[in-house]
Formats: sequence, C-alpha cells, structure tokens
Amino acid sequence: MGNLASRFLRPALGLLMLLGSLETTVAAPPTYSVAIVPQFSAQQIHAEWQPLLKRVGDEAGVTLEMQFPSSIPAFESAFQRGEPDFIFGNPYHAVMARRKQGYIPLVRDAKLLTGILVVARDGPVSSLKGLAGHKIAFPAPNAFGASLYMRALLIEKEQLRIEPVYVKTHGNVYRQVLVGDFAAGGGVNQTFADLPAAMRDKLQVLYETPGAASHPLAAHPRVPEGVRKRVTAAFLKQAGDEQGKALLKDARIPSPVAADYARDYGPLEKLRLDKYLVLEE
Repeated sequence: MGNLASRFLRPALGLLMLLGSLETTVAAPPTYSVAIVPQFSAQQIHAEWQPLLKRVGDEAGVTLEMQFPSSIPAFESAFQRGEPDFIFGNPYHAVMARRKQGYIPLVRDAKLLTGILVVARDGPVSSLKGLAGHKIAFPAPNAFGASLYMRALLIEKEQLRIEPVYVKTHGNVYRQVLVGDFAAGGGVNQTFADLPAAMRDKLQVLYETPGAASHPLAAHPRVPEGVRKRVTAAFLKQAGDEQGKALLKDARIPSPVAADYARDYGPLEKLRLDKYLVLEE
C-alpha cells in the first residue's frame, strides 16, 4: 500500500513543484534598461536616480535597471543603436533618438531648460567681446543648452570666434572656470542652481540661450504601449507625496508633466543645429 501511495504522490508533488516554478516565473516583473545622460559621475547619477527608478518600477510593475555609459558620446552611440529601452537625455537627444530609432518622449520637467555661459565673477572677462579667440569649456559637443545651442548662438548670432574644449561634465566646466583654466564655460540653469552657494557666488552668468523643453524620459518603440503608459503614470504620481517629491527633486524633475514630441521637441528641428553635432562612429 505504501509503495502504491508513493507511486501516485511523487508525480503529484513533481507537478506541484513545476506549477510553483511556473508561477514564480510568470510573476517576475519584466526588466527594462534605462540609460541616463552622464552629465555627472556614475556614482552621483546612481545615488540620484536609483531610488526613483525603484519606486517608479514598483508602481508600474516592471524592473528598471540602470546602465552607465562612460561618456555623453557613448550614451549617444548607445541610443542611436537602440540599445537602452528607456533614455533620459537632453532636448536635442530627443530629436536625435526620434530620427534614428523612434524613441517616444514620456515625461519631462515643467520648467524650461536654459543654456548659460559663465565666467569667474572677479575674472578678467566681463563681456562676450572679451572672449574672442579664447578657449571655452563645454561638457560635451552635443550637450544641448550647455554646448550645442550655445556654440551655434555664439558663432552665428554673436559672431564670436571661440575655441571649444570638451571637459566631459558640467561640474568640470564650473570648477575649471573657477580655477582659471578657461575664460568661460557652458552649463545650464539646472546644474548651475545645484552648485554649492560658495561656488555659485564666485561665478557670473554672462549669456543665456532661449528656453527649451527640458530633458525627457523617452522609451524605445519596442517597449509595449501598456508599459509606457504605466511608467508615465508612475512618474507623474511621484509628485503626489513628500517622498516622491524628494526623489523627483534629486533627479532634477521636480515638476513632472507628460511630454509630447511634436509640441516639445519638434520645434528644435528648425534650429539647424546638425552642423554643430559631433558624433562618434
């Protein structure tokens, strides 16, 4: 009798284990990659973004796994190949990513992005004319407000002859202008506001670009529409409680709104900035 019972129990137990395994597999949330434009160090980006992505992913029923491109050009190469599922890049990255892979902007901050050109407050340069022929620091060739749009305006509108030098991050720009390595440097209003007051007070904004829709979180079209909608809703929902507001502030999206390509980023196509793009092969 015992042998007979065991003959029936073993297959039944095996079936239960298999069903349990299948249930675990089905219940596991899908994982999507997220690449953040490396305006800052990987450590800083991880600290600022990981808690937000964890909370948004939990709300949306997905796992959002961060990728860390080594540089802004590496980030651009990655999204032009369509590798990340989601990207957070500058306004012109939205244009580039749309053209190449069809990325869809989901959310952005309500505040417009403004490019700024800074000089040392007590330095020798106090006007644009004083920068003629000087080396100017920029984070990367295609950083929109801090470099791409700024260089186009300085060269075409202001008729200023400059020598751009790319120093990788906004922080490097501000620090190197402060210590006198460069007469001026390009940044944006958001990163300038993030500086410690002691640093910011020693810099002076000499020139600003017109405002543009800020950095969007965008999704590759292969991401299912339902996932895109849930991620968008989860981002917007974060503004509804204190913890979410703090996380959004850390990631520089303090007032998230739904993004729309035609309204927010389509107009940038008319600026004819492509001749100032520098792309890695």
